[in-house]
Amino acid sequence: MISFVLGVEDLADTRFALSPLHETLFSLRVLQDPGLSALHLPWRRSVLGRLGALDTGLLMSLVAQRRTLPDFLTPNPTSFAPAFGEELSVVRRASCDRVRHDLLLAHAPDPLPEALRDAGATDDGRVAALRDAVCDLLRQYWEVAIEPVWPQMRLVLEADMTYRARRLALGGARLLFADMHRNLRWQGGELCIHEMISSHRVAVSGRGLLLLPSVFAHKPAPPVSPDEAPSLVYPARGVATLWSPEVPTVDRTALVSLIGSSRTRLLGLLEEPLPTVELARRLRVTPSAVSQHLRVLYATGLVTRARDGRQVLYRRSTLGDRLTMTATGPRSHDG
Repeated sequence: MISFVLGVEDLADTRFALSPLHETLFSLRVLQDPGLSALHLPWRRSVLGRLGALDTGLLMSLVAQRRTLPDFLTPNPTSFAPAFGEELSVVRRASCDRVRHDLLLAHAPDPLPEALRDAGATDDGRVAALRDAVCDLLRQYWEVAIEPVWPQMRLVLEADMTYRARRLALGGARLLFADMHRNLRWQGGELCIHEMISSHRVAVSGRGLLLLPSVFAHKPAPPVSPDEAPSLVYPARGVATLWSPEVPTVDRTALVSLIGSSRTRLLGLLEEPLPTVELARRLRVTPSAVSQHLRVLYATGLVTRARDGRQVLYRRSTLGDRLTMTATGPRSHDG
């Protein structure tokens, strides 16, 4: 069992982040072992046919036999949603001593795979060359396997974080962690992660805890080393819908024909939560006209609503997002 001991200040500093680099590394587990999750088989089949000339031997060797990943390849994001290149630049700056240590620790008690043999060298030049080769390979793999589907993945991850934030607001840390995974338990000021290969207790000691929802993680995954900054990768909700058959692509004219121009414009504005009065101001129509359209959109599941004090905020639902994305193309995101 691994546990994080969290004080009051640590709970106050508990935060979420998105990491395209973490997702890239965790997806390698699914490529290596399709039995981890049948949900990802459609993605796996599509990716295997596109790997082409990539050095899959080196790529797969990054995942140890016990499915651990070297900590230097999964640094904690320093912002909420860094770009992939931004995270990869941190890996490129990892010292040779760090690369050696983390690769040996991740693969222990097994020896390093042949593809990683240079990590055991005393010559820093060979270790640096291996680190740079791994970074170049991860960049290529990201572009082929993850970047094309990152916008859809990001929607799932952001939806999970919204759900978790609501749980935290309603019931504190106990409710936040209650349904993350069956291996997680919040008890007596400690977050306990059961069924782990390693066993250690980490005093967070004012550093806060970073939570990283993941599409590809099949169970909670803290860093391998207890000396790393406290973080936890955990399985995100809603992954089952991610690789479902794509909605046929339509154009904006077709969407207007389906729901009308006014409701199409409303859906376009509701990427962020907005009240009726603000929507009316932006559309230059009366609030009553907006309310009428919102009632229809809400009844058909295309928008959600929540009360904020005296006003009601509306936002596109996941269904509304998908409908809008098919008409306008995926929203652009960093990473």
